[in-house]
Amino acid sequence: MPQATATVLRSPICGSVSCLLSCLTPILKGQSAPTGHWRSPVRCPRPLPWSKDAMSDWSLQQLFESLNDDVQHQLQNIRRSFEHPGTKGNASEEIWRSLFRNYLPRRYRTDTAHIVDSEGVFSEQIDVVVYDRQYSPLIFKYGGEKIIPAESIYAIFESKQTINKKNVEYARKKLERVRRMYRTSLPIPQACGESPPKKPHRIIGGLLALESDWKSPLGTPLKRALGDGGKDDSLDIGCVTTHGYFHFIHENKTYESHPSEKAVTAFLLELIAQLQSLGTVPAIDVRAYAYWLSN
Repeated sequence: MPQATATVLRSPICGSVSCLLSCLTPILKGQSAPTGHWRSPVRCPRPLPWSKDAMSDWSLQQLFESLNDDVQHQLQNIRRSFEHPGTKGNASEEIWRSLFRNYLPRRYRTDTAHIVDSEGVFSEQIDVVVYDRQYSPLIFKYGGEKIIPAESIYAIFESKQTINKKNVEYARKKLERVRRMYRTSLPIPQACGESPPKKPHRIIGGLLALESDWKSPLGTPLKRALGDGGKDDSLDIGCVTTHGYFHFIHENKTYESHPSEKAVTAFLLELIAQLQSLGTVPAIDVRAYAYWLSN
Protein backbone atom coordinates (compact mmCIF):
# COMPACT_ATOMS: atom_id res chain seq x y z
CA MET A 1 0.00 0.00 0.00
CA PRO A 2 1.54 3.38 -1.01
CA GLN A 3 2.31 5.82 1.76
CA ALA A 4 -0.55 8.30 2.14
CA THR A 5 0.71 11.90 2.10
CA ALA A 6 -0.66 15.44 2.03
CA THR A 7 -0.35 17.07 -1.37
CA VAL A 8 -1.67 20.65 -1.01
CA LEU A 9 -1.54 22.52 2.30
CA ARG A 10 0.95 20.50 4.27
CA SER A 11 0.59 21.22 7.94
CA PRO A 12 -3.06 20.92 8.96
CA ILE A 13 -3.00 17.34 7.71
CA CYS A 14 0.52 16.12 8.24
CA GLY A 15 0.90 17.70 11.67
CA SER A 16 4.20 19.50 10.95
CA VAL A 17 4.37 22.91 12.62
CA SER A 18 7.22 23.99 10.31
CA CYS A 19 5.07 23.30 7.23
CA LEU A 20 2.19 25.34 8.66
CA LEU A 21 4.39 28.30 9.49
CA SER A 22 6.08 28.27 6.10
CA CYS A 23 2.63 28.55 4.48
CA LEU A 24 0.99 31.08 6.80
CA THR A 25 3.83 33.47 7.73
CA PRO A 26 4.06 35.14 4.27
CA ILE A 27 0.27 35.53 4.16
CA LEU A 28 0.20 37.21 7.58
CA LYS A 29 2.87 39.63 6.32
CA GLY A 30 0.78 40.52 3.28
CA GLN A 31 2.99 38.57 0.91
CA SER A 32 2.12 35.83 -1.57
CA ALA A 33 1.96 32.29 -0.43
CA PRO A 34 4.89 30.00 -1.37
CA THR A 35 4.21 28.59 -4.80
CA GLY A 36 5.30 25.12 -3.82
CA HIS A 37 2.58 24.90 -1.19
CA TRP A 38 -0.38 26.40 -3.01
CA ARG A 39 -0.08 26.00 -6.78
CA SER A 40 1.65 22.70 -7.24
CA PRO A 41 1.24 19.45 -5.30
CA VAL A 42 4.13 19.03 -2.87
CA ARG A 43 4.48 15.80 -0.93
CA CYS A 44 4.99 16.05 2.81
CA PRO A 45 7.34 13.45 4.25
CA ARG A 46 5.03 12.51 7.16
CA PRO A 47 2.30 9.90 6.68
CA LEU A 48 -1.30 10.81 7.36
CA PRO A 49 -2.56 9.68 10.79
CA TRP A 50 -4.92 7.11 9.22
CA SER A 51 -2.35 5.62 6.86
CA LYS A 52 -1.20 2.03 7.13
CA ASP A 53 2.32 3.13 8.05
CA ALA A 54 1.08 5.31 10.90
CA MET A 55 -0.85 2.39 12.45
CA SER A 56 1.56 -0.44 11.65
CA ASP A 57 2.48 -0.79 15.33
CA TRP A 58 -1.16 -1.17 16.45
CA SER A 59 -2.30 -4.62 17.52
CA LEU A 60 -5.74 -5.80 18.65
CA GLN A 61 -4.06 -8.73 20.35
CA GLN A 62 -1.86 -6.33 22.30
CA LEU A 63 -4.90 -4.28 23.36
CA PHE A 64 -6.60 -7.42 24.68
CA GLU A 65 -3.45 -8.52 26.50
CA SER A 66 -2.97 -5.09 28.08
CA LEU A 67 -6.52 -5.03 29.41
CA ASN A 68 -6.18 -8.52 30.86
CA ASP A 69 -2.76 -7.87 32.40
CA ASP A 70 -3.88 -4.60 33.96
CA VAL A 71 -6.82 -6.19 35.81
CA GLN A 72 -4.84 -9.27 36.83
CA HIS A 73 -1.92 -7.23 38.18
CA GLN A 74 -4.26 -5.00 40.20
CA LEU A 75 -5.97 -8.00 41.77
CA GLN A 76 -2.63 -9.63 42.56
CA ASN A 77 -1.28 -6.44 44.12
CA ILE A 78 -4.38 -6.10 46.30
CA ARG A 79 -4.02 -9.66 47.54
CA ARG A 80 -0.36 -9.10 48.43
CA SER A 81 -0.82 -5.64 49.94
CA PHE A 82 -3.83 -5.99 52.27
CA GLU A 83 -3.99 -8.28 55.27
CA HIS A 84 -7.56 -7.56 56.39
CA PRO A 85 -10.01 -9.83 54.50
CA GLY A 86 -12.70 -7.15 54.34
CA THR A 87 -10.36 -4.52 52.95
CA LYS A 88 -8.94 -6.99 50.47
CA GLY A 89 -12.41 -8.04 49.36
CA ASN A 90 -13.71 -4.49 48.95
CA ALA A 91 -10.70 -3.44 46.91
CA SER A 92 -10.99 -6.48 44.64
CA GLU A 93 -14.69 -5.87 44.07
CA GLU A 94 -13.95 -2.31 43.02
CA ILE A 95 -11.50 -3.54 40.37
CA TRP A 96 -14.28 -5.58 38.77
CA ARG A 97 -16.81 -2.76 39.06
CA SER A 98 -14.34 -0.38 37.45
CA LEU A 99 -13.77 -2.84 34.58
CA PHE A 100 -17.52 -3.00 33.90
CA ARG A 101 -17.95 0.77 34.17
CA ASN A 102 -15.19 1.35 31.65
CA TYR A 103 -16.09 -1.29 29.08
CA LEU A 104 -19.82 -2.01 29.24
CA PRO A 105 -22.12 0.26 27.19
CA ARG A 106 -23.44 3.32 29.06
CA ARG A 107 -26.94 1.86 29.30
CA TYR A 108 -25.53 -0.44 32.00
CA ARG A 109 -24.54 0.79 35.47
CA THR A 110 -22.42 -1.11 37.96
CA ASP A 111 -22.40 -0.86 41.76
CA THR A 112 -22.46 -2.85 44.96
CA ALA A 113 -26.06 -2.86 46.13
CA HIS A 114 -29.05 -4.52 47.72
CA ILE A 115 -32.00 -5.53 45.54
CA VAL A 116 -35.67 -5.09 46.48
CA ASP A 117 -38.93 -6.18 44.86
CA SER A 118 -42.44 -4.69 44.99
CA GLU A 119 -43.45 -7.23 47.66
CA GLY A 120 -40.89 -5.77 50.05
CA VAL A 121 -38.32 -8.59 49.84
CA PHE A 122 -34.68 -7.50 50.13
CA SER A 123 -31.57 -9.35 49.02
CA GLU A 124 -28.27 -9.54 50.82
CA GLN A 125 -25.61 -7.10 49.67
CA ILE A 126 -24.42 -8.07 46.19
CA ASP A 127 -20.76 -7.43 45.38
CA VAL A 128 -21.22 -6.43 41.74
CA VAL A 129 -24.62 -5.52 40.28
CA VAL A 130 -25.12 -4.65 36.61
CA TYR A 131 -28.40 -2.77 36.27
CA ASP A 132 -30.38 -0.47 34.01
CA ARG A 133 -30.47 3.28 34.57
CA GLN A 134 -31.87 4.42 31.24
CA TYR A 135 -35.43 3.21 31.79
CA SER A 136 -35.50 2.45 35.52
CA PRO A 137 -36.55 4.88 38.25
CA LEU A 138 -36.34 4.22 41.98
CA ILE A 139 -32.61 3.74 42.55
CA PHE A 140 -32.57 4.38 46.30
CA LYS A 141 -29.66 5.56 48.41
CA TYR A 142 -30.06 4.95 52.12
CA GLY A 143 -27.39 5.03 54.80
CA GLY A 144 -24.62 4.88 52.22
CA GLU A 145 -26.18 1.82 50.54
CA LYS A 146 -27.79 1.56 47.11
CA ILE A 147 -31.09 -0.29 46.79
CA ILE A 148 -32.17 -1.24 43.27
CA PRO A 149 -35.55 -2.60 42.11
CA ALA A 150 -35.45 -6.21 40.93
CA GLU A 151 -36.87 -5.19 37.54
CA SER A 152 -33.73 -3.16 36.80
CA ILE A 153 -31.22 -5.98 37.25
CA TYR A 154 -29.29 -7.46 34.34
CA ALA A 155 -26.59 -9.40 36.18
CA ILE A 156 -25.11 -10.01 39.63
CA PHE A 157 -21.68 -11.30 40.60
CA GLU A 158 -19.99 -12.54 43.73
CA SER A 159 -16.32 -11.56 44.00
CA LYS A 160 -13.83 -13.80 45.84
CA GLN A 161 -10.06 -14.17 46.09
CA THR A 162 -10.25 -17.83 45.08
CA ILE A 163 -12.81 -20.16 43.58
CA ASN A 164 -13.67 -23.33 45.49
CA LYS A 165 -16.72 -25.43 46.39
CA LYS A 166 -17.69 -23.26 49.35
CA ASN A 167 -17.57 -20.03 47.36
CA VAL A 168 -19.48 -21.51 44.42
CA GLU A 169 -22.23 -22.72 46.78
CA TYR A 170 -22.36 -19.31 48.48
CA ALA A 171 -22.67 -17.49 45.14
CA ARG A 172 -25.41 -19.90 44.02
CA LYS A 173 -27.40 -19.34 47.20
CA LYS A 174 -27.36 -15.55 46.83
CA LEU A 175 -28.23 -15.81 43.14
CA GLU A 176 -31.21 -18.06 43.81
CA ARG A 177 -32.70 -15.56 46.24
CA VAL A 178 -32.42 -12.74 43.69
CA ARG A 179 -33.87 -14.76 40.80
CA ARG A 180 -36.91 -15.71 42.90
CA MET A 181 -37.76 -12.10 43.67
CA TYR A 182 -40.96 -10.80 42.09
CA ARG A 183 -40.58 -8.56 39.04
CA THR A 184 -43.40 -6.50 37.58
CA SER A 185 -43.80 -5.84 33.84
CA LEU A 186 -46.16 -3.40 32.12
CA PRO A 187 -47.28 -3.00 28.50
CA ILE A 188 -45.09 -0.58 26.55
CA PRO A 189 -46.82 2.25 24.61
CA GLN A 190 -45.38 2.78 21.13
CA ALA A 191 -46.27 4.86 18.08
CA CYS A 192 -47.79 1.84 16.35
CA GLY A 193 -49.72 0.69 19.40
CA GLU A 194 -49.13 -0.98 22.73
CA SER A 195 -46.63 -3.82 23.06
CA PRO A 196 -47.49 -6.59 25.53
CA PRO A 197 -45.57 -6.80 28.81
CA LYS A 198 -42.11 -8.24 28.37
CA LYS A 199 -41.45 -11.48 30.18
CA PRO A 200 -38.73 -10.77 32.77
CA HIS A 201 -35.43 -12.13 31.52
CA ARG A 202 -33.22 -14.58 33.34
CA ILE A 203 -30.82 -12.56 35.51
CA ILE A 204 -27.22 -13.42 34.68
CA GLY A 205 -25.36 -14.80 37.69
CA GLY A 206 -21.60 -15.16 37.99
CA LEU A 207 -18.54 -15.62 40.16
CA LEU A 208 -15.30 -13.62 39.89
CA ALA A 209 -11.98 -14.77 41.37
CA LEU A 210 -8.26 -14.30 41.03
CA GLU A 211 -7.15 -17.90 41.60
CA SER A 212 -8.48 -21.43 42.15
CA ASP A 213 -8.06 -23.76 45.12
CA TRP A 214 -8.40 -26.79 42.83
CA LYS A 215 -5.41 -28.47 41.19
CA SER A 216 -7.47 -28.58 38.01
CA PRO A 217 -8.76 -24.99 38.13
CA LEU A 218 -11.49 -25.36 35.50
CA GLY A 219 -11.86 -29.13 35.55
CA THR A 220 -14.08 -31.75 37.17
CA PRO A 221 -14.24 -30.24 40.71
CA LEU A 222 -15.57 -26.97 39.29
CA LYS A 223 -18.17 -28.71 37.14
CA ARG A 224 -19.35 -30.76 40.12
CA ALA A 225 -19.73 -27.60 42.20
CA LEU A 226 -21.63 -25.85 39.40
CA GLY A 227 -24.15 -28.68 39.07
CA ASP A 228 -26.43 -29.27 36.11
CA GLY A 229 -27.13 -25.64 35.29
CA GLY A 230 -30.29 -23.94 34.10
CA LYS A 231 -31.86 -23.68 37.58
CA ASP A 232 -32.61 -20.68 39.78
CA ASP A 233 -29.35 -21.16 41.66
CA SER A 234 -27.18 -21.98 38.63
CA LEU A 235 -24.30 -19.72 37.67
CA ASP A 236 -24.17 -18.57 34.05
CA ILE A 237 -20.62 -17.32 33.82
CA GLY A 238 -17.42 -16.94 35.85
CA CYS A 239 -13.84 -15.79 35.59
CA VAL A 240 -10.68 -17.05 37.29
CA THR A 241 -8.21 -14.47 36.06
CA THR A 242 -5.07 -16.60 36.33
CA HIS A 243 -6.60 -19.59 34.55
CA GLY A 244 -9.61 -18.87 32.31
CA TYR A 245 -13.37 -18.52 32.33
CA PHE A 246 -16.49 -20.68 32.13
CA HIS A 247 -20.06 -20.19 30.98
CA PHE A 248 -23.27 -22.13 30.63
CA ILE A 249 -24.63 -22.89 27.16
CA HIS A 250 -28.42 -23.03 27.48
CA GLU A 251 -28.95 -24.66 24.08
CA ASN A 252 -26.81 -27.65 25.04
CA LYS A 253 -27.49 -27.40 28.78
CA THR A 254 -23.80 -27.82 29.52
CA TYR A 255 -20.96 -25.82 31.03
CA GLU A 256 -17.93 -25.00 28.92
CA SER A 257 -14.56 -24.07 30.40
CA HIS A 258 -12.02 -22.02 28.47
CA PRO A 259 -8.43 -21.97 29.76
CA SER A 260 -6.91 -18.70 28.64
CA GLU A 261 -3.97 -16.42 29.32
CA LYS A 262 -6.31 -13.52 28.55
CA ALA A 263 -9.13 -14.73 30.77
CA VAL A 264 -10.39 -11.27 31.78
CA THR A 265 -10.79 -10.05 28.21
CA ALA A 266 -12.38 -13.31 27.03
CA PHE A 267 -14.79 -13.25 29.97
CA LEU A 268 -15.69 -9.61 29.33
CA LEU A 269 -16.55 -10.26 25.69
CA GLU A 270 -18.71 -13.26 26.63
CA LEU A 271 -20.50 -11.18 29.27
CA ILE A 272 -21.25 -8.44 26.76
CA ALA A 273 -22.66 -11.05 24.36
CA GLN A 274 -24.91 -12.42 27.10
CA LEU A 275 -26.11 -8.94 28.05
CA GLN A 276 -26.90 -8.19 24.41
CA SER A 277 -29.11 -11.28 24.26
CA LEU A 278 -31.28 -9.95 27.12
CA GLY A 279 -32.45 -6.82 25.33
CA THR A 280 -33.91 -4.19 27.65
CA VAL A 281 -35.39 -4.56 31.11
CA PRO A 282 -39.19 -4.80 31.56
CA ALA A 283 -41.24 -1.65 32.18
CA ILE A 284 -41.47 -1.39 35.95
CA ASP A 285 -44.88 -0.94 37.59
CA VAL A 286 -44.14 1.91 40.00
CA ARG A 287 -47.69 1.75 41.40
CA ALA A 288 -46.88 -1.68 42.78
CA TYR A 289 -44.12 -0.04 44.82
CA ALA A 290 -46.43 2.83 45.79
CA TYR A 291 -48.47 0.30 47.78
CA TRP A 292 -45.87 0.60 50.52
CA LEU A 293 -46.61 4.29 51.02
CA SER A 294 -49.65 3.36 53.09
CA ASN A 295 -48.76 -0.15 54.23
